[in-house]
Amino acid sequence: MANYSFQDDLRTVALMDSGNLQKTEEDVRNDVVRKAKEQELTVSPKQVTVQRINTPGMSAVYVAADYSVTVNLPGYSFDMHFNPNSGNK
Repeated sequence: MANYSFQDDLRTVALMDSGNLQKTEEDVRNDVVRKAKEQELTVSPKQVTVQRINTPGMSAVYVAADYSVTVNLPGYSFDMHFNPNSGNK
């Protein structure tokens, strides 16, 4: 469930940060990491991809995160891999 909420957060970050030309890619990356922490997900800045596209009259931000979560069941555990992404194009 946290991944679905995090995916929505990525869309929000992409939308809000694309309109703010003063934010650097590092600022956007930090926004994504902060949103992951709010969802109790462990995502480091190295796991976040940010691409900013600025053209006259249009600004777009693409963000993606690549992370795994360990799921513990009685007598069994496994890793689930997620790669949520979003863009404002």
